[in-house]
Amino acid sequence: VQLQASGGGLVQPGGSLRLSCTASGFDFSNYVMGWFRQAPGKEREFVAANRRTAGITDHADSVKGRFTISRDYAKNTVYLQMNRLKSEDTAVYFCAGGRAIVSAIRTPSAYAYWGQGTLVTVSS
Repeated sequence: VQLQASGGGLVQPGGSLRLSCTASGFDFSNYVMGWFRQAPGKEREFVAANRRTAGITDHADSVKGRFTISRDYAKNTVYLQMNRLKSEDTAVYFCAGGRAIVSAIRTPSAYAYWGQGTLVTVSS
């Protein structure tokens, strides 16, 4: 099993980035895929998730309207489009895959597989 995340970097406030995470070694189409982030000194927090079988897409309130999760099933890849970035979005972003039930879709422990993380820094 492997989750390879990429796309992080330094961006100015108000800018955009798109993170990518390519999965292999498990049934990508039938797994929940999520994005989480962790800022220095803080706990890992939910950002967004998508569950195909239930047709569910969920975004944290802090990113709703600015970030969008999407998936390309032909490429086994999940994306996080991040627009109107703010300094408080600075964190290491992790992609994750699991068989989370709907009620646990925002819970890190519900995900079995994790990528290595990619750093997003929003600063002028």
